[in-house]
Amino acid sequence: MKLKSLLLSLLFVPIVCVGQHVIKGKFLPSGEYEIALLYKVEPTHSNYITNAPIAADGSFEIPLDSTVTKGMYRITYAVPQEEYNFDVIYNEEEDVELKFNSETGVEFLASRENKLLESYTNSMLMITNSISNYYRDKNEAKDTLALASIFKTQRETQHGFQEASKGTIASHFIKANSPFIPETSVDVATYVKGLKTHYFDHVDFNNEVLQRSKFLTERMLNYVFGMSSNNGNEEADYKRNIEVFSDRMKGAPDEVKKSLFTDLWEQMVDLKLESVANFIAENYLMDLSVKLNDQQLLQALLLYQNTSIGMKAPDFSIEISEEKETTKTLLSKLDSAENYIVAFWSSSCSHCLKEIPELHKFTETLEEGKLQVIAIGLEDDPYGWKTLTYDFPNFLHVYGEGKWDNEIGNNYGVTATPTYFILNKNKEITAKPEDFEGLKSFFETEEPSDKEDK
Repeated sequence: MKLKSLLLSLLFVPIVCVGQHVIKGKFLPSGEYEIALLYKVEPTHSNYITNAPIAADGSFEIPLDSTVTKGMYRITYAVPQEEYNFDVIYNEEEDVELKFNSETGVEFLASRENKLLESYTNSMLMITNSISNYYRDKNEAKDTLALASIFKTQRETQHGFQEASKGTIASHFIKANSPFIPETSVDVATYVKGLKTHYFDHVDFNNEVLQRSKFLTERMLNYVFGMSSNNGNEEADYKRNIEVFSDRMKGAPDEVKKSLFTDLWEQMVDLKLESVANFIAENYLMDLSVKLNDQQLLQALLLYQNTSIGMKAPDFSIEISEEKETTKTLLSKLDSAENYIVAFWSSSCSHCLKEIPELHKFTETLEEGKLQVIAIGLEDDPYGWKTLTYDFPNFLHVYGEGKWDNEIGNNYGVTATPTYFILNKNKEITAKPEDFEGLKSFFETEEPSDKEDK
């Protein structure tokens, strides 16, 4: 009996040692996703851990062995990974089970920490909606006792979740999210001012748990975009809010600052808010990229700034053939039109083969001297391009050797064809339409004012 007991105990020990937890669940609607990738989130980057296939019914399971330590993890389920992902807390003590729906987001079915944070978020959202509804209701007499009661509920809810989450990873987020809560009923202007003033009171930018999540980025974006004065000058509001945000995270590590400001800069670029994007670059990001020797970021900031509306277009050489004579000049030296279009295209680009002929036809409808197109063919082979250029005699043609490694294209930040830049007679960039229809619309809306001037 003793020998049998010893053998059983020896067999049991390895099972304990290799025991592991899992992250599992379902992606819905089923059949729309193929793979789930797991990353461990660090303050300024994410490290790939493993992946698991998503079955036809949407189910997946990711085993977590002893090398997967507690912390914040990110599950990516589509491309681009920066957009299609969600965060998960793993504490080395429990399995995580979830359900993800493309319409409603993630719902946690197992894992006390994740369910606790989810419950907190939902509870506070319901209270926030009640406050919003109270201030939005302008037709009924205000019941100040009702508002005071809502604030009391909010205060008790915040305190209750902070107590319940002590010692957990979730507690860092619950504490940092603690909102401004008035002691008594206040008018909407006082409430909004309080929200703005105290927005970052409980946010510790040096907290590595917060750094290893989306929290700081989301907090920053909500403040910059959400705390506007509705005075009709959004860009000025954004800049003021960015200054406040920068001041509040003054003591944060430079790497964290760079990461957050880069996220914000990219948001402004995507929204085509060039003046705000360049404000971030000039006041914060350029200095940080130099300090941290991030030459790639610095070059991206400078390139974007140099090709922003209002800037002089980057210069390049142009060969002009007239009869049997060819002369060389520069874009900056051209003096043949009121407006210029720098059009990047390629003979192997199907969209270009549709839009470039339309652009050529459009130029023929304008009076002489109104518009000159400089068409830059980004090519690997000159022969097919050269043949096509004869179809567009009104254009000045430039051969962009090297295609995506061409110097002119690189100086304009071109990553796709066709790409258009509209310049005035001084070669300043006045518009960057996304397609031919946008380009055409620019000149059609400009036309009436031109006629009035004449």
